[in-house]
Amino acid sequence: MKAFVTGATGFVGSHVAELLQQQGADLRLLVRPGSRTDNIDLLRADRVQGDLSDFESLSRGMSGCDVVFHVAADYRLWVRDPDAMYRANVDGTLAIMDAARQAGVKRVVCTSSVATMGFLSDGTVVDEETAVDLGHMIGHYKRSKFMAEQAALAAGRAGASVVVVNPTTPVGERDIKPTPTGRIVVDFLNRNFPAYVDTGLNLVDVKEVARGHLLAMEKAKPGERYILGGENLTLKQILDKLSAISGIPAPRLQVPHGVALGFAALDEVFTGRLRGKEPRATIEAVRMGRKKMFASSAKAERELGYRVIPVEDALRRASTWFAQHGYVLSALPALAGVAG
Repeated sequence: MKAFVTGATGFVGSHVAELLQQQGADLRLLVRPGSRTDNIDLLRADRVQGDLSDFESLSRGMSGCDVVFHVAADYRLWVRDPDAMYRANVDGTLAIMDAARQAGVKRVVCTSSVATMGFLSDGTVVDEETAVDLGHMIGHYKRSKFMAEQAALAAGRAGASVVVVNPTTPVGERDIKPTPTGRIVVDFLNRNFPAYVDTGLNLVDVKEVARGHLLAMEKAKPGERYILGGENLTLKQILDKLSAISGIPAPRLQVPHGVALGFAALDEVFTGRLRGKEPRATIEAVRMGRKKMFASSAKAERELGYRVIPVEDALRRASTWFAQHGYVLSALPALAGVAG
């Protein structure tokens, strides 16, 4: 089997590519000029230089391939230029499907996000059937991913062999940017988490997310989407787990969402607009946090053979990787021998 993977230099994509290679696939990876390649340097793979806006590079990359894993995305909760995010996430997905159709690819697996689900403020556990529309999407990231997902689902229902997977919030090693979820871990390990808000996430081991991608390739129904998740945890529970792993005390102070919103607004002005850097806290993230993003992976378990496992090992691997790769400024008391 020959597989074309976008986003392989990133967090989830590198794990998908690694698992494909372990299972004997020949790899062809789309690599943007200037991208860090740390995550793929040990893979035996052909590299195609290009990006989602370069249709010729997509066509060249897919030529002769059996399957496409479209993992690449612009995953940020604050952007100076929202149009760039829509070009990457929406137009890029449309280009992937068009190139795959022209190349005669047998199956396209599109990586969406649990952010496209219809979350409720009361913490109800949602699934793929929970009612949702574009009006529920907070911020450009969610809106762009929802629009891309709808296009992929429509193509699958119209006869194309396109399926969608919706990872929740992956954690583990090789989160090089890091992602917004990874920044929660890094901020905690750097003792920059003095307080928390009442919110919740579904955390999943990135290795299980990669396994779910391959299961979707083999077993998913075209035009369907599948949540790939793990444990539903409040932010306080996540921080307590990180405390047990690292030996760093967890914060005890809970602040109201209104206070967090005010801090985020100030951070966006001073860090984002005036300094041109990504803020540590964003209005979009705080608004999203009003809803606990609890989700069920029952459909993926039932139809794909996916499994939900505890997330402690992934949090430990993430903490160790961040510490070993210079993201953590001081030694972690409970991780002996791990450099800070």
